[in-house]
Order: sequence, then C-alpha cells, then structure tokens
Amino acid sequence: MKFKNFVTSPRLENNAFLALMITVSLAFAWILQPFFGAVFWGAVIAIIFMPVHAWLLRRWKQRRTLAALVTLLLIVLIVVLPLSLLTGMLVKEGAALYQRLQSGETDFARYFQQVVAVLPTGLHDLLEHFGLTDFKELQARITEAIGRGSQAIASQVYSVGQNALDLVVSFFVMLYLAFFLLRDGMGLSRRLRVAVPLDPEHRHHLSAKFITVIRATVKGNVLVAATQGALGGMAFWYLGIQGALLWAVIMGFLSLLPAIGAALIWLPVAIYFLVTGATWQGVALIAYGVLVIGLVDNVLRPILVGKDTKMPDYLVLISTIGGMAIFGINGFVIGPVIAAMFMAVWDLFATAREEALAEQVAPDAGKAEPPAP
Repeated sequence: MKFKNFVTSPRLENNAFLALMITVSLAFAWILQPFFGAVFWGAVIAIIFMPVHAWLLRRWKQRRTLAALVTLLLIVLIVVLPLSLLTGMLVKEGAALYQRLQSGETDFARYFQQVVAVLPTGLHDLLEHFGLTDFKELQARITEAIGRGSQAIASQVYSVGQNALDLVVSFFVMLYLAFFLLRDGMGLSRRLRVAVPLDPEHRHHLSAKFITVIRATVKGNVLVAATQGALGGMAFWYLGIQGALLWAVIMGFLSLLPAIGAALIWLPVAIYFLVTGATWQGVALIAYGVLVIGLVDNVLRPILVGKDTKMPDYLVLISTIGGMAIFGINGFVIGPVIAAMFMAVWDLFATAREEALAEQVAPDAGKAEPPAP
C-alpha cells in the first residue's frame, strides 16, 4: 500500500521532472560544447550591443528584425572588419619577422651578448655560474628554440588551414546567434528570469549584475588593451624598432592581464637600450612606459571595469588571471563575471540573514516583563 502511495505521489513526479530537466540541460550543453566560443561570444556581443538595438527599436516603431539586421551590420563594420584587417597586417608582420630571424638580421643571441658584455662583474659571474655566458651554447639553444617555435607556428598554420571550415562555421554561428539574441533577446530574458526559482527582487539584482559585469569587462578591458597596445606601438615605431605593429598587438594582448601586461615587452627593450649605450632611448621608454602606458592601466581600468562592477582592483586582477588560466582568452570575461556573481550571491545571502535576525529580535524586544506585584 505504501509503495502504491509512493509511485503515485506528487513528490516522485516532481523529482522525476527535475531529474529530466537537469539531464536534458546537460545534454544540450554537451551538444553546444564544440561551438562554446562561438555561442559565448555571440551572447556577449548581443549583450554589449543591446542598447544600440533598443535605440533603433524606439526609432523604427518596434520593427525588431530590421533593427537586429542593422545592429548586426554595425557589429560587422565596427568589430569584424577592423579585426580582419588587423589580422592580415599581423600575418604580414609575423612573416617578415620570421624571415629576419631566418636570415640572421634579427639575432637575439647577439642582443643578449651585447647586454651581458656591459653587465657588472658580480652579475656577470652569477650568469657564468649558471652557464648563461657561453654564447655558442646560447646560440645553439636559441636556434633550437626558434626551430621548435617555427615548427609550432607551421603546425598551427596547417591546423588552421585544415580546420578553416570549422572556423568559418563558428564565425557564422556567432553572428547568427547574435542576430536572434538581439531580435528576441528581451523575450528570452524575461522567460529565463521567470524560470529561475528565486525571489523576483533577487532575480532582477543578479541579472542586472551579470549584464553590467559583462559590458564593463569587455568594453573596459578591450579599450585598455587597445590603448596600451597603440601607445606602445607608437613608441616602438618612433624609436625605430622593427615590427612595431606586431609588438603593439602583443602588448595589447598582454594588457588583458591587469598590472602586468605591456611591461613584459617594453621593459626588456628599455633595459637593452640602457646597457648598450642608447641611454636617452632607454630612459625615454621607461618614463613613457611608466607615466603613459602604465597610467592607462592604473587609471582607466579601475574607472571602466572596477567602477561599474563595484569590484576591488585586486579581485579584478585575480579573477582575470584565473579565468584566462582556465578558459583561455574567454577567461578575461568569464573570470570577472564569476567573481562578481560570487560577491552578489553572498551579499544577498548576508542581507537576507541580517533582515531575518532583525525580525526575530524585534518581537522579543517588544515583549515586556510583567511588573512585580
């Protein structure tokens, strides 16, 4: 009898439905896994350009499809085309650098030898102790490293060629998804908020936090990286350093790491200038790197990223580095989003607990003891 009650109970039906919902959700995520990057950036692009789409909707009397198409065209013009042109220029710069390395015009062993030759005796002895002053051996190591790097680059290029169809498919999946998220995003967002079993106030707070962090992180980090890369590239071009565009892009990419970034490139170059007698170039590059390039990171990033996300700088740094270590380039968005949601959830929990404790204390305080007879 009890078994019959159990198999017909609403609790079993609810648990079975919950298990089914979790199972199909995980299966759906598994299906999307090969296109994770395309789906992720399609959603990010839709979130960032949603205000533009909303503005167009107001002007064109809710013509959602037309507004979404125009917004997508703006995305292609503002984001896709400049990135494509920059990629083409980078391929050209990288090929030129590879040819200079092969011909010996660019010889890092010679640069290293010039630096070591002017080092103080104590530091020279320390390098000699570790076997770092044997230039023939160093030349062999560098040549071997360049060979391995060249093979790796060649294999990557071959892999890209072999997987060109996958890249094209992923690219169009991203744009296709962005279009439909722009057109139908508001309705889908409302549907998801209703489906989440949380208090409406909490749902609104968490969804607003999620969108704010994504917009602030992408716009802030990309703007800071582009600014630092451009400033560093202009400095390298002015100082006559070959491959300024390539180094600018590398500095911009490294600038995604807060407080570290571009200095990994311009500081060794400045040190090389100093130890090889180009004193004014070295001093100027250090001053420019600290006062101009570094100032962008120290001033602009907290304003664009930390202010909107209401996250301390150290948490932005740690979550960005951790996110990139786990998720690759996508991690510079995913890391801060997870950190911000962590803070928001625990803040909601602490606030609710404080309110509950205050409600418990209030009735007890209102109960006065009866007067003694």
